[in-house]
Amino acid sequence: MGYLNNQVVTVDAILTKKGRELLAKGNGDFEITQFALSDDEVDYTLYNPNHPSGSAYYGEAIENMPLLEAFPDETQMMKYKLVTLARGTAIMPTLNLGGPTTIVINSGAPFNIQPTTNDFGNDGIEPLGYQFTVSDSRVFNSFNGIGGPDGNMQDTNTVITNGTSTSSTVVGSSCSGNATSVPTLFSGNSTLYATLTVIGLSSGARAQIPVKINYATQRNS
Repeated sequence: MGYLNNQVVTVDAILTKKGRELLAKGNGDFEITQFALSDDEVDYTLYNPNHPSGSAYYGEAIENMPLLEAFPDETQMMKYKLVTLARGTAIMPTLNLGGPTTIVINSGAPFNIQPTTNDFGNDGIEPLGYQFTVSDSRVFNSFNGIGGPDGNMQDTNTVITNGTSTSSTVVGSSCSGNATSVPTLFSGNSTLYATLTVIGLSSGARAQIPVKINYATQRNS
C-alpha cells in the first residue's frame, strides 16, 4: 500500500475480491459489468471560498490531499460510494433495517434482515439489492444473501475456526443465517460481539448494527 502522486491525474482501478476470484478460475466467467467510485478520503471542510488567491484556489487544500492507492478491502476502502440520484433530490436516502437497533440472539438461533430504503422511491426497494458485511464471520454458522435484481443470490457459508476474525460479505435483497454454536469460540465469555454493515447498492445508503451472540447451554432431554 502507498500514496498516489497528487501532482498528476491518476486513475487507479482494481478488481474486487470477487472479480479476482472469477479471473483466477480462467473459465470465461470473468466479465467487467460495473464499477464504483468513492470519496472516502476527501475532507470537504477544507474547501475555502475565502482563499486570498481567488476562486481558482478554493479547493487547493483538497486537491493536494494525499490519497492511498486502491486496495480490495471493503471494510477499509470504498465505504462512501458516489451515486446518481434524481435531479432535485433534497433528502439523502437512509436504510431501515426493519427491526431492533441491535441483533441479540442465542447461539445456534436463526436471524433474518430485510432492509428497505427510505426516500428512494421504488417502494423502498433497491434495484441492485444490498450488501451485507459481518465484521467477524466466526459469529455465524451460516450467513446467506437471499434474492437480488435477477433472482440470483450470492452467498457465503462461514468456516468456523478459532483463528483470527475475518469479515464476510454477501449480496441480496435480504440476508439470513444462524448464530454460531461452537462453545470454544466463547472462551469462557457469555457473549460474542460483531458488527453488521448494510449498504444499498443503488442508493449508497449505509447502516451499521451491533451483533450480540449469547451463549446458550444445550440441555439433553
